[in-house]
Amino acid sequence: QLAESGGGLVQAGGLLTLSCEASGRLVSSHVIAWFRRTPGKEREFVGAIRWSNSRTYYSDSVKDRFFISKDNAGNTVSLQMNSLKPEDTAVYSCAVGTSPSYRSNEYFRWGQGTQVTVSS
Repeated sequence: QLAESGGGLVQAGGLLTLSCEASGRLVSSHVIAWFRRTPGKEREFVGAIRWSNSRTYYSDSVKDRFFISKDNAGNTVSLQMNSLKPEDTAVYSCAVGTSPSYRSNEYFRWGQGTQVTVSS
């Protein structure tokens, strides 16, 4: 099971940190990704982190603004979002896979998602 938390309302230019807690064991082959979705659009890959070596991957739209990190002890992955823009408004979900793919269908476990709203 995955559970996201930390969503909310923030002004443009502000920051927010989301957390994804995994209740099951994560192993070195796992990749934890963040996706976001807005009504009427496909899920968009935000970024991912390899559980084995913490290597991170980001989409161009969030690179250098968003940062993913992990806490081994707590089985938790965080998504730090800086310099937020209204277009970052979406439901953010974390997912488990085995490769840092931008394709959502390559992930096999998903959280429920948390809403992030950025006001202008």
